[in-house]
Amino acid sequence: MITSELIIKSAMKIFLSQGVKTVPLDRLAKDLRTSKRTIYQHFENKTELLKACLADYHTQIKKENQEIIDNSGNAIEAMGHLFQQILLRSSMVNPNFFNDIIHYYPGLLNQSYQNTGNFAHQQLQDMAEWAIKDDIFLKDMDIEVATKTVLSLLKLLKDNNQFPVTEFSKERLTFGILLPYMRGLCTAKGRRLLDKQEELYRVSI
Repeated sequence: MITSELIIKSAMKIFLSQGVKTVPLDRLAKDLRTSKRTIYQHFENKTELLKACLADYHTQIKKENQEIIDNSGNAIEAMGHLFQQILLRSSMVNPNFFNDIIHYYPGLLNQSYQNTGNFAHQQLQDMAEWAIKDDIFLKDMDIEVATKTVLSLLKLLKDNNQFPVTEFSKERLTFGILLPYMRGLCTAKGRRLLDKQEELYRVSI
């Protein structure tokens, strides 16, 4: 039986590997061994299907992130494991996936992220508060500013226009951009912990 969940799962797999623009509903129907009409019974159009896919995608990432945080011994360790997970996801997603959504479905990506509670922003804030409580981050740091800055730095690490992959490895960018900023947020205890767990921030993907 073709369910909405099955259509979303199949569509998301194809979108992530090939992008969105070049994948017609006919292709999805063929992969599901069903008709395009059946897909339309569940989703009014491709945009509505993509909305459902993004909702599922962001919900899954939020869940994975929280599991990493809950299973980490401290905020520095949690951030390191999250960083590795971000790189892993990035390596498995065709860049056209996000580029197509931004270009052909403006606002859809941000709206889906907001509908999931701006989870990355909230999870970073929670980790910052955790780090302050454990005397890892400075108590007078501005959590809101620091959180938004870290999110911007993570985006910068993936900016191939400013940092072409042929010239700048992810490890070089991490140790040149992200870690110096994090070190500035740390107490003496936090810096010792960051030095001890530096391997978590080395690119192993």
